[in-house]
Amino acid sequence: MPNVPAFDPSAFSGEVTLDHVTPARAAEFAPLPGDLEPSLRVALGRCGITQLYSHQADAYRHVRAGRHLVVVTPTASGKTLCYNLPVLQRILERPAARALYLFPTKALAQDQLAELGQLGAGLSVEIKVDVYDGDTPAGQRKAIRDGGHVVLTNPEMLHTGILPHHTGWRRLFSSLEYVVIDELHTYRGLFGSQVANVIRRLKRICEFYGASPQFVCASATIANPSELAGRLLEEENLALVARSGAPQGERRLIFYNPPLTNRALGVRRSSLLEARRIAAGWIGRQVQTIVFCRSRLQVEVMTSYLQEALLPRTDAKRRVRGYRSGYLPLRRREIEAGLRSGEVWGVVSTNALELGIDIGSLQAAVIVGYPGTIASTWQQLGRAGRRSGSVAVFVASGAPLDQFIVRHPEYFLEAAPEEGLIDPDNPLVLAGHLQAGLFELPFSEGEKLGRGQVAEMLELFQEDGVVSRSGGRWFWSADAFPAEGISLRRLAADNVVIVDTSPARPQVIGEMDQFSAQVMLHEEAIYLQEGAQYHVDRLDWDEKKAYLRPVEVDYYTDALLAVSVNVLDCFESGSPAPLDRSHGEVKLTALATLFKKIRFHTHENIGSGPIRLPEQTLHTTAYWTSLEPDYWLRLGRECLEAGLQGMAHAMRTVAAVRLMCDPRDLGSTAEVKAISTLRPTVTIYEVYPGGVGYAKRLFELHEQLLADAAQLVEECPCPHGCPSCIGPLWQVEGAKQACLQLLSAHVSLVS
Repeated sequence: MPNVPAFDPSAFSGEVTLDHVTPARAAEFAPLPGDLEPSLRVALGRCGITQLYSHQADAYRHVRAGRHLVVVTPTASGKTLCYNLPVLQRILERPAARALYLFPTKALAQDQLAELGQLGAGLSVEIKVDVYDGDTPAGQRKAIRDGGHVVLTNPEMLHTGILPHHTGWRRLFSSLEYVVIDELHTYRGLFGSQVANVIRRLKRICEFYGASPQFVCASATIANPSELAGRLLEEENLALVARSGAPQGERRLIFYNPPLTNRALGVRRSSLLEARRIAAGWIGRQVQTIVFCRSRLQVEVMTSYLQEALLPRTDAKRRVRGYRSGYLPLRRREIEAGLRSGEVWGVVSTNALELGIDIGSLQAAVIVGYPGTIASTWQQLGRAGRRSGSVAVFVASGAPLDQFIVRHPEYFLEAAPEEGLIDPDNPLVLAGHLQAGLFELPFSEGEKLGRGQVAEMLELFQEDGVVSRSGGRWFWSADAFPAEGISLRRLAADNVVIVDTSPARPQVIGEMDQFSAQVMLHEEAIYLQEGAQYHVDRLDWDEKKAYLRPVEVDYYTDALLAVSVNVLDCFESGSPAPLDRSHGEVKLTALATLFKKIRFHTHENIGSGPIRLPEQTLHTTAYWTSLEPDYWLRLGRECLEAGLQGMAHAMRTVAAVRLMCDPRDLGSTAEVKAISTLRPTVTIYEVYPGGVGYAKRLFELHEQLLADAAQLVEECPCPHGCPSCIGPLWQVEGAKQACLQLLSAHVSLVS
């Protein structure tokens, strides 16, 4: 077995916080199932498979016994055979049987099409497998609908292209025996809540056609796979296979924190430049390496750096390739083939290569900046070392999440602490899919959508004139096509669209929710995206469009936002003093008042201006903690305010880690005298109307959350506080100590 590629931490001036070696692990095999069709046994042999890994055999046994299944094993452990084998076996036994595969990305579906095609060649029954998505030519669509044994698609296409047109898919739905959901861990938060309702609609249509499919889910490492699958599928008979029998080469895992260049501000040497040095050394020795970057701009910059490092070689651009969204499919396939063949020595990617696309056996991985969740980090680290020794380096940036993770490597050596949380019964999510379900099939009196109660919503729809009732059934009566108005990736339909007005190429470059737009897209703001600067010339609030132009300036803008929280309903409360805990339904009221121009690096205020926008409100769920008067009265108001702001900043940072969510899914406020509690209060709220379950989980994690926040602030090497650990009020004298003092009561209670 090849040795682990060499890496010498002493060659770098930063701090190595983890240098951990996982020894190689031999495979655990099981014989091929005795009931396999002979032609399938031969097909496996052609692929070099004469026996199964133990988890593949366990999965086959559960599926054949009729159980719904969740398989949770590491990257490159052969999860696809866990579902391909029983599906192909069933179709060989009953050629009329059908299967539907759901993948979160088009690229994954194409990758699985190739794998299924290879395995299915030469079977005793011609098994028709094809991808049905937005790129499928119109001429092929009818053939797939009528004759596809295995249809590979994505949640969006199922939501808008298949379910609303189910009459054209009668053959699939009437004979659907298996639904495979790959990369289960990606279906969390708002996206997972939306997809859970798509699954409800799918099961409803299957029932209409007399089918009751079996679900098979595959996932990367996650703390609650059975719970997440249970919420997503709403099925009880759910088996779990979580012990991998796949072999693994020796793996060395390194956490590297670049050196501080300004201790007072917490500024560190560029993680991009440090990662370049690490990756260039390996690629120069022809060690096949993958580098993960957070943005498309970083991918292009890093690719240029690493190609330059190979000069004067004339084939540098062929040996180092970039890989990201926006590349044409043929180019992606070419890069993937180059990685499998070994012609490509280095690839720089966004998270586009994080999921299970087959890119061969790399030897080294470098992650530039924290990917957002521990599960994603494991996925990226696991792209190297499938069959050989490997080394992986996580290079932290100065961002709060990066610094928390790099200082707590024990999270990676223990069971993943992150959980996938969803709330399919969020009223706004449920209402949209109820309308889509009504368009597909009428609802009977008393019928639910999954477990969601819908009677009151149906009556509201009737009042609005989009639903009618007749003969004990509810019918969709509007001309609109409701599924098209529901985005699975976001909730608000009236986001602000961001328009680049460059004369050469005017284009939409993004969108943003209204609550955030008031502080980031107000007129005269400097909007930053992937390192580029834009000046906001006009914000048309009525049309929900922001018009920007590229600029190069030496400052950024920061808006002052007055936010108040009004508790509408407290679901649970109570905790030992002096830091209590509660969660419930809240109304947030926010008014952007003025903005400041702040010079890069020096952080001096060089100007300001008013913001004239209407007050914004958000009804959502939140978790909050308040301080007893006896504990905080001894602090001056300025220190108290700075300490509370530091608490809110640190708690939101660690909350995103614990909840396995994007930090942008959460907001936080710190009020010296909150409306509802009349006490100093820190609130962490969900940015989606109605919430998706984060607040309740934070309530349960109250003690751990406060302890983690205290640890984050205390371990930051800055002497008096910095933007990384305590946020925007770091310059207030005594802010860091005040923050720690406010958190110390909790720490002393649980220590």
